[in-house]
Amino acid sequence: MSNIPETGRSSRVQIRLVIIQVLVVSFLCTLGGRLWYLQIRNGAEYYHEAKSNHVQQVVQPAVRGSILDARGVPLADNETRLVVSASRTALMKMKDKGKDVLTRLSAVLDMKPQEVMEKVRICDSKTPKPCWNGSPYQPIPVTAEATTQQALQIRERPEEFPGITAEPTAVRRYPAPGGANTGQVLGYLSPVTDEEIQEAKNTNSPLLRSDQVGRFGLERTYDRVLRGKSGVTRYEVDNLGRVMGEAKNDPGIPGAHLVTSIDARVQGVAEYELNAAMVEARKQIDRNTGVPYKADAGAVVVLESKTGRVVAMASNPTYDPNVWVGGISGKDYAKLTAKESNVPLMNRAIQGQAAPGSIFKVIPTTAAVNAGYKFDGDYPCPSSYSIGGQVFKNFESQGHGSITLGKALEVSCDTVFYALAHQQWIKDGGLKPVKNPGDIFFKTAHKFGLGAETGVDLPGEEKGRVPDRQWKQRFWKANKDSWCKTGKKGGTYLELLAYENCLEGNLLRAGDAVNYSIGQGDTLVTPIQMATIYAAICNGGTMWNPTIGKAVISADGKHIDPIMPKAHGKLPLDEQTRKQIVGALEGVATRGTAAWRFGGWPQEQIPMHAKTGTAEVYGKQTTSWFATFTDDYTIVMTISQGGTGSGASGPAVRNIYNALYGLDMAGKQDVTKALLLKPEAKLPTIQPDGSIASPEIKPYVPPSPEEAAPPLAGPPAPPVARQD
Repeated sequence: MSNIPETGRSSRVQIRLVIIQVLVVSFLCTLGGRLWYLQIRNGAEYYHEAKSNHVQQVVQPAVRGSILDARGVPLADNETRLVVSASRTALMKMKDKGKDVLTRLSAVLDMKPQEVMEKVRICDSKTPKPCWNGSPYQPIPVTAEATTQQALQIRERPEEFPGITAEPTAVRRYPAPGGANTGQVLGYLSPVTDEEIQEAKNTNSPLLRSDQVGRFGLERTYDRVLRGKSGVTRYEVDNLGRVMGEAKNDPGIPGAHLVTSIDARVQGVAEYELNAAMVEARKQIDRNTGVPYKADAGAVVVLESKTGRVVAMASNPTYDPNVWVGGISGKDYAKLTAKESNVPLMNRAIQGQAAPGSIFKVIPTTAAVNAGYKFDGDYPCPSSYSIGGQVFKNFESQGHGSITLGKALEVSCDTVFYALAHQQWIKDGGLKPVKNPGDIFFKTAHKFGLGAETGVDLPGEEKGRVPDRQWKQRFWKANKDSWCKTGKKGGTYLELLAYENCLEGNLLRAGDAVNYSIGQGDTLVTPIQMATIYAAICNGGTMWNPTIGKAVISADGKHIDPIMPKAHGKLPLDEQTRKQIVGALEGVATRGTAAWRFGGWPQEQIPMHAKTGTAEVYGKQTTSWFATFTDDYTIVMTISQGGTGSGASGPAVRNIYNALYGLDMAGKQDVTKALLLKPEAKLPTIQPDGSIASPEIKPYVPPSPEEAAPPLAGPPAPPVARQD
């Protein structure tokens, strides 16, 4: 029998009842609050979400606009193909994740099972490419090249291919008219990602899961206008999926067409001649190493001198953008990314960075004049120039006596520029610079647009590098620890260099200044930067943003939105100096280092100006540079590990000019053969039905060896001291 009083037991029971009541009330309050939140506070939002569960969307993809050359020739357009796609959502519901279905599909499509499975796997940080980088909820293309028979097999046996469709679909096409591949300029498409869909939700250009977006080149820059807007039809359905009626619809808007300043004919010539020059360079022996030149990469840019519009832009090695259509195969992706392919996806015209060699000398020439040196003054051009115990030699150790700055450009005398740069370095305080050093050689390069983007309407442009004091300091801070760790006094050349850089790598040495003065050392430029500079020298000093887009025309041709070139600066020289430099560059083409490549050129009819460059690169063979302009066009070509400027690039540049003007090697002109006597001004016509009347284009026929040889008749070309 318990000794607890009756009153104590009653008190405990009451406490427990109170606790239970509090808990019940709390639960009811929480439940009521949650119901209020769901039904009143956010009721409208959840109502619409629930309602949307009974609305099904049917997307009609917008037809992507074409990319046209200046005459209306399609560089990128669309064609209808039979596309076989797989629904990953349906496959993942199967016990084997769709493995059996994909294996059967591979047999029908004459593909390997592994290749098909790679196409439909989702990209993530652990998945190697190729893989699907788009939304996992949209159909994934397996092939865009199915035959009618293959499509019929899939559609007639749906029970064997659940989740697989075979439908005629408009897909992108890159026709390469006249052999003009234009791969790096055009870019390619790939599926939109979920992240991009989210980012575009609150913009004027929302994305759907079915959209393809531009990834590189013009396809990326002008993606919004080319893509248009997909149409969406919404159907109200019941719980059984039966259509009850139509909801609000969004009509589709076809993409607009992009007209470019590219001339497909000139583009084809530029690509052919660049490749031919590289092939020929590999047959030549490098005198320094005794082995053939590698000529492993190159680029060429053709600009309208007066506007900066891009007429042609080629990069080598290149690739076929059609490999991305319908999803790239594992074999093609491996080929594009293999080390021996040497990065064909890179557009070396805007991304390839290299020391410019002697084509840079127009910049120190301008700097010297702005510093007070006379253009027509007398400057010694000895065979070498010494600073302390270090000797800086002229090309092939040749001297030219006392010459002007114009003659120094003409014969490409290094020692003239060595002396000028050294004098300015001393004036700025040498290794102990004054408080505000003039650094006029470096500042002039910045004013010429180096170390900055040109503003070309392509993504991924590189800035190059002006190795001034500020850059030296940043570079030293970033690498000091590594240099101090690996440097060794009295070690190998690289160990000794690291040791010296550890101690004083932040200092601008005399050797840095003189090497920089001839476009060597740590200086880096891109071909598009140098083309912009030489076009500006030609046109009066305006540095135009190189522009490829010329106009955006609506699909029905009724609305035209011109794309006008914009300038990003003026050259830092007066008109007298500019004309003197122009005269010196004309001398390069008629008497100097490029004269042997322009034998027979009609100089009085079409004045030619040129500058050659041969840049030395540690551990590699020399880089070939050739910069030229006429009143109409500016052409710059470079070949990595290709030899001398005029030797490797010169013949190709001459052939491009010959094609433009309809000239043979003797200088005789046939205007009926001229591809583009003057830049194209008129825009192509788009018909109301969207069709484009484009002219026929024929593949480029290169000159025969006999036609390409310099003329034998007439007086021999004057001797030159240097074939830079």
